[in-house]
Amino acid sequence: MELTDLKVFITIAEEGSISRAAERMDYVQSNVTARIRKLESELGILLFHRNPKGVTLTEKGTLFRNYAISILNMAEEAIREVQETAYPSGPLAIGIVETVTCGNFMNKLSDFQSRHPDVSLSISTGSSAELLSKVLNHQLDGAFVTGDMRSPQLNFEYMMQDEIVLLTPKAGDAYPALSVTKWAVFPKGCPFRAILEEWLHSEGIPLVNIIEINSLETLLSCVRSGLASTLLPDSVLTGEYKLLGSHPVPAKFRFTTTSLVRRNDRFSSKALTAFVEMVKVNGF
Repeated sequence: MELTDLKVFITIAEEGSISRAAERMDYVQSNVTARIRKLESELGILLFHRNPKGVTLTEKGTLFRNYAISILNMAEEAIREVQETAYPSGPLAIGIVETVTCGNFMNKLSDFQSRHPDVSLSISTGSSAELLSKVLNHQLDGAFVTGDMRSPQLNFEYMMQDEIVLLTPKAGDAYPALSVTKWAVFPKGCPFRAILEEWLHSEGIPLVNIIEINSLETLLSCVRSGLASTLLPDSVLTGEYKLLGSHPVPAKFRFTTTSLVRRNDRFSSKALTAFVEMVKVNGF
């Protein structure tokens, strides 16, 4: 059994198709087919159900997938540890919920990159659930996530409390009537949407009058235009959005936490360690 065979297996499982897996890996399809048949022969089991639309994992294939991911992650970790330099260097992938990008965060990233020019920094945005999944799947070294998401597989390196406010088009706006307000919200999975839904539910109001938006910039522009209101941390009130109306919400729903998390691995690169220290000293 070779590591390449495991990579082929995982790619097929992710794509649900041998042809798409071959295209993604830039392999000849016959090579991918031969490798997966060889792996199945060595294991003495079928890993996939074949069907006209592609392939799906068998019960044994699903079980083996978990081990294959662990093996590949351990191999990658071993390579990174033995190649580690005496100073922060190499790739560092960090995920962030978009609300973290407000304020001074990008300036702090710039300062980190200036101090550690040999670190190849990459930034990904997404929902807290998406980013946590990528951290646990070794696609990100760490991530800033919002909400209560504790796990024994994670280390919570830094936590900051956010105050949640109701945002309306401009300062001086009257407190909106919740029952008739139109709401701009992120897709399901967003903790701020969940808080809004819980608050309205406590008032006997369903969250149905909504505009669902993927981008923070677009969502805030939607509020500023007068099209809708929203619920977000007050840290978004920067730059051109300082003049938005900001209203308190009930104490039960007023605060949430944004945290920097990483996997609870034995090995942590010097690049990630330096990044964590920067956040602990300077915040975000």
